[in-house]
Amino acid sequence: NAFHSGGMELLFDGTRSLKVVLPKSVKTMRDLIAHTKDNYLKERPELFVQGDSVRPGILVLINDADWELEGELEYELQEKDVVVFISTLHGG
Repeated sequence: NAFHSGGMELLFDGTRSLKVVLPKSVKTMRDLIAHTKDNYLKERPELFVQGDSVRPGILVLINDADWELEGELEYELQEKDVVVFISTLHGG
């Protein structure tokens, strides 16, 4: 499952939650970010990705833990993982 909040859902056509069935080629968070960008992102990819990672200002949680504790891009996805993308950038 993947969830988007903090404004991220606007980039995904208003969708806050995705039940994702991943191809076998998607094994790491790096793969998941690319797959999400290519298959689910509806607009403004520059607000979601920078290079092969999420852009600064996006908090990523894997099973309620900061992805920095899990290995970030190299984290190997497990069945039933819950990944959350939260934008911490807001206009004002």
